[in-house]
Amino acid sequence: MAAPTKAIVVGGGLIGLSIARALTERGLSEVVVLERSQLASGGTGKSSGIVRMHYGVPSIAAMAWHSLPTFEALGDEVGFRQVGYTVIVGEENVEALKANTEMHQSLGIDVELIGADRLQELWPMMEVSDVALASYEPRGGFADATQLALHFGQVARANGARIRQNTPVSRILTDGEKVTGVELATGEVVEADLVVVAAGWWSKQLMEDLGIPLPVEAYRSELIIVDPGEPLPNLPVVSDLVSLQYCRLEGAGQFLVGNSDHSDFAGKFVDIDNYSNIAAEASIERYAEKVMHRFPGFPDPSVTHTYAGVYDVLPDWNPVIAPVGPVGLVLAAGFAGHGFKISPAVGDLVADLVFEGDSTHADVPACDFRYERFAEGKPLNSLHPYVGAGQMR
Repeated sequence: MAAPTKAIVVGGGLIGLSIARALTERGLSEVVVLERSQLASGGTGKSSGIVRMHYGVPSIAAMAWHSLPTFEALGDEVGFRQVGYTVIVGEENVEALKANTEMHQSLGIDVELIGADRLQELWPMMEVSDVALASYEPRGGFADATQLALHFGQVARANGARIRQNTPVSRILTDGEKVTGVELATGEVVEADLVVVAAGWWSKQLMEDLGIPLPVEAYRSELIIVDPGEPLPNLPVVSDLVSLQYCRLEGAGQFLVGNSDHSDFAGKFVDIDNYSNIAAEASIERYAEKVMHRFPGFPDPSVTHTYAGVYDVLPDWNPVIAPVGPVGLVLAAGFAGHGFKISPAVGDLVADLVFEGDSTHADVPACDFRYERFAEGKPLNSLHPYVGAGQMR
């Protein structure tokens, strides 16, 4: 791909704005971001904001590790709270946890295995009798996805990019084998020799209009906010692979709880423009049971409110970040909830692909994220998957 003179980024969420930031940092000032609604109004605005490196795919773990300094440098600007991150497992997942942690350490990630006694010190209100082993990342935590997206947007603007909100793209334009720009819903044509599609679930239609099948689905996931009965101190984020939930602090001492049980995910695909934004009563009861089991030390827990987000999910639960179709078209979609913590590295990878033709990080091979892997029958799967947790870890 020849170096572009003008780029369009379709999508004004975390991924699109990070890409715009990275392209402008490489000297491409002619960058236009086109957002169908408001910045960060799609998946970004529903992110649980967890910062972790724990993945079974080495390249994803490495991207999270490469992204961590961005969170540490921005700190309060993006609401980063470096409270640590723990993965807890039962006996059936001990060997997988050991193997994944060893792989993470080989990448340079700051992580260690800890037993139930150390876990109890970190989390005094946690029930640990059914925890066989834990992996602890002291530099993990959580931050605000919307604030991070807006930061990327500010950097891109300062470097010359233009950002247009309430500007939906109806189709990508081509001339022969090359991209020439996009047509907006209004009929306006915006010309460019590079188009990056980073529109989450909405990427599917844009790709398929070009004859490029994109097997992405919109998967609804519910979250609840729990008031424990007294404000919680700084406590590590918990990925509970025993009862299949994840939990972190929220606001002034409350608690956010999400689901890690995706065994029935096929029944949760939704219309991305028309889905319920509150958790079902049955879900609240199921979540509450898990929370009460894991955190019996909460003095007077109650659910304060709920909401739902939607993942853009490809068959292996990992993204495509690659040139596809006509010359000048790059796709970055299908992040399935992973996008937040790797977003700085995603922008850098896309810039690498545009200007260098390949990744510049040896531990982030660009071929991992190629579109063709699905047709080849070579999905990007975890090397050491956890029983019950699917591809989310």
